Amino acid sequence: MGVRLLRRGGAGAVCRDADAMIVAMHEAAGTPAAGGKARALGRLVSEGFDVPRFFVATDTPDEAELDTALAELGEGPFAVRSSGVQEDGVAHSHAGQFESILNVARGDVADAIARVFASDEAQGVAAYRAERGLAGGERPAAIVQVMVPAAFAGVAFSADPVSGRRDRIIVSATEGLGDRLVAGEIDGATWWIDAANGDVIESSGDVALTLDQIAAVTALVRRVEQAFGCAQDIEWAFAEGRLHLLQARPITSPLRDAPIDDPGLAVFDNSNIVESYPGIVSPLTFSFASYAYARVYMAFVALLGVSQETVRQNRTVFENMLVRVNGRVYYNLGNWYRALALLPGYALNRRYMETMMGVGAPLPDAVMAGIGGAPAHGLGKVREYLRIAGVALGLVRAAWKLPRTARDFRARLDRALAATTPERLRTMPLTALAAEYRRIESDLLDRWDAPIVNDFLCMIAFGASRRMLEKWLGADGLEIQNDVLIGQGDIISARPAQMIRAMGGIAAADPALTAALERDDRAAIAASALAEPIAAYIAEFGDRCTEELKLESVTLDEDPRSLHAAIGAAAYSRSPAPVRNADPLARLDAALRGKPVKRRLARVMLRWAKARVRDRENLRYERTRIFGRARRLLLAVGRQFHAHGLIADPRDIFLLTIHEVLGTIEGFATSGNLAGLAEVRRAEMARAAASHDPHERILVQGAAFTATHIGTVPIAAEQGSERRGTGCSAGRVTAVARVVRDPRTQHIASGEILVARHTDPGWIALFASASAIVVERGSLLSHSAIVARELGIPCVVGLSNATQWIEDGETIEVDGASGLVRRNAA
Repeated sequence: MGVRLLRRGGAGAVCRDADAMIVAMHEAAGTPAAGGKARALGRLVSEGFDVPRFFVATDTPDEAELDTALAELGEGPFAVRSSGVQEDGVAHSHAGQFESILNVARGDVADAIARVFASDEAQGVAAYRAERGLAGGERPAAIVQVMVPAAFAGVAFSADPVSGRRDRIIVSATEGLGDRLVAGEIDGATWWIDAANGDVIESSGDVALTLDQIAAVTALVRRVEQAFGCAQDIEWAFAEGRLHLLQARPITSPLRDAPIDDPGLAVFDNSNIVESYPGIVSPLTFSFASYAYARVYMAFVALLGVSQETVRQNRTVFENMLVRVNGRVYYNLGNWYRALALLPGYALNRRYMETMMGVGAPLPDAVMAGIGGAPAHGLGKVREYLRIAGVALGLVRAAWKLPRTARDFRARLDRALAATTPERLRTMPLTALAAEYRRIESDLLDRWDAPIVNDFLCMIAFGASRRMLEKWLGADGLEIQNDVLIGQGDIISARPAQMIRAMGGIAAADPALTAALERDDRAAIAASALAEPIAAYIAEFGDRCTEELKLESVTLDEDPRSLHAAIGAAAYSRSPAPVRNADPLARLDAALRGKPVKRRLARVMLRWAKARVRDRENLRYERTRIFGRARRLLLAVGRQFHAHGLIADPRDIFLLTIHEVLGTIEGFATSGNLAGLAEVRRAEMARAAASHDPHERILVQGAAFTATHIGTVPIAAEQGSERRGTGCSAGRVTAVARVVRDPRTQHIASGEILVARHTDPGWIALFASASAIVVERGSLLSHSAIVARELGIPCVVGLSNATQWIEDGETIEVDGASGLVRRNAA
């Protein structure tokens, strides 16, 4: 039996007539004959959702009734949809089984209602019910609803109906109406969203929905789920900037259990390590680096007086100092603090140690609560001071012994590398290669004394001298410190740029050779005057390639194109030799005239800082040599694995971990399907490479794997004509900016300003042509800062989002002393 709803008095004011066939929108939720879909829409209306106006025909209405109801909705067009008694239920949705007709003109609504009624007799509906053991239902009611002129429309799921995961929200969209998307005729675009924080995890397609619009749809489907108390599948539309809810029904496919809330909290940060491990990092590199960091820092805290038993008890802290997020390497800051808390003095002055670590912001209190214990008092404070005194004496002893320690370290390294040449590695069997790797671990990685001692002393010397000179002389003191550190002459990281400039001078005298360099004509280059200098360069710096600490990086002996391009650019260079300021120590003496004690102390501190900075950079080159040997050794393993049919390509070795590689040779591997593992990881790395970089700092709630896709959205470019970073090398330059993201495929012309997200020693070929350098990441002791000072190039680091803020090819001004960068400076 139908229900007549007659208007009286105003919108929504109705009375019931048992003989009529039309149900008004606000009465649909309480009318069983309106069917499942209409009752759901009525409930959404009562909950305050923005649902387009509608009425429901439960049987064929007479013309007068229909005209009255349509007059309430307007002139149209309309959507006429089914609403069966069993439709859109929790167990069976009947999705797509009944008729839905869009863009119906007012005069055609009666025919459309009849078609909806008749769709109950369709063969497909009968088959659907038979498959699920359902009895034949009553004829569906018909919803007549105002059509929304959608700019974008689509569907959203409050849980993933395919995987069954309740911690994922799916939003799909298309331009215009969403009927073809709902019917599966087009793919549109889809976003997978983390239900916990609303971050976009993954996306496909190119529909131009904004992040704000995606967030609005996400919030809408969440609200609908809360209103109905179960996972929901909704249809939505944006029209004239307004989000409409078109319908909602329960997700009927099986869903997994909801994950248990995890109160664990972690902070991942890559503000420092990105210079060493930029971009996507292979599993082999990550596993190798994780082992190296663990061994090096266990040795470091032992050097500073932490007992071997304490180190052993905290082994998991050291073995988890790095994490890999969406293919990128991050510090697990909580574990760095836990390691720091083992040191003498932490209980007395935690904040000072945080400053020494160089973190941009302190850890949240929830993370810090379980680290380090309460501040020391009474006898506890006395014991801490005694431990600090012991460490200070140990550092003095280590500083006095450092020259000999460094000589011994280099001698040990030379012996280890000389024992197996790259040529011999190619002829060694797998068991011998595994034994050689183990020797590198024990002889070098486990005995990393000189670099780690010098790094710690460098941090102290550089920071203390900088604070001293700034306090005594202000900005002039900082400039004096910079000038003292410029022109050391024996920083090995500056030698590549110097050699490239020299080779550029050779090429400049021969236009044909310069042309050969530009087109990478290796035969012509090999027959030229550059053959011997290039061979000498590669012999010394072949491993100093772009992203040199990533084992998967291609070295210069494999592909010298970037070197040839850098020499060609240097051939055109007309840049004068770096101009050194007057003797900075003489300026220091003049500035501190009449203050002999301060002058003497400042000289001692500056000379010490200068030596430590030099040794820091030079000892890091030794790390490059070790990683280069490991790269060649593991590639030799890859060739053998390929020969044995274990992997499809020798370079697939980089898709495995050190544990898997050695386990396959030595017998403790847990899987023999190395080719299958490689394929899985190749796909993972491809997905990671296609996504935007996660944020510099990530706060992770729960287990670490939940950070895998956090923050994979682009950062909007900042506005304004001036910004300030950290000035690292004095000088002022106005020139064309060249934004470089990949130094292997991009180059700069002589005199241009290099703008990069981060740099490493492999970028040195571009430094040779740059007139100034601007880098998003880095510090006063980063590689780009040190080399820029050595080459006399103005340098600004720490200018966040510089590669997005500065447009490629525009003219900018760089002040390397103050850190000021100005756009549109022509």
